[in-house]
Amino acid sequence: MIFGMSISAFTLLHVVISLVAIVAGIVVVAAMLGSKMVGGWTAIFLATTVLTSVTGYFFPADRVLPSHIVGGISLLVLVLAIAALYGYRLVRSWRWIYVVGAVMALYLNVFVLVAQGFQKIAFLNALAPTQSDPGFIISQSVVLIVFVVVGITVVRSFHPETGTPTLRPA
Repeated sequence: MIFGMSISAFTLLHVVISLVAIVAGIVVVAAMLGSKMVGGWTAIFLATTVLTSVTGYFFPADRVLPSHIVGGISLLVLVLAIAALYGYRLVRSWRWIYVVGAVMALYLNVFVLVAQGFQKIAFLNALAPTQSDPGFIISQSVVLIVFVVVGITVVRSFHPETGTPTLRPA
């Protein structure tokens, strides 16, 4: 039992939060490509991504797992992105720190989604039963390349109005 929920109920909650974070993150990054802020979506993305990382630590484990390391990296990146956006209002270098943090946080969520897909979806698991098989490595490499290209593009294109960004609901 975790917070009064069965492991399966808590897992479902964690997965739903993660999927909301990924969808919201895609909306946020797409808006940034057009140099726009979508305040409501951004808040949802950042909050659910923090929750995804935090809830991951409540699953039973007898040692530090790769998921704990990814969660820790995600939380560190999110602290910087949240500070850049809400604390420093994207002034000067805080703009690119926010962009890199937001894109990296989304990437880490998608990285875990792909890894979980290969573990839990029979068709994918048959293609790559271990996380060292070519199918898994190629898939994760493609995801990484896409996010690097998107990240570079967003850093170059995201220039919201000067001064304090207006954070409006989408």
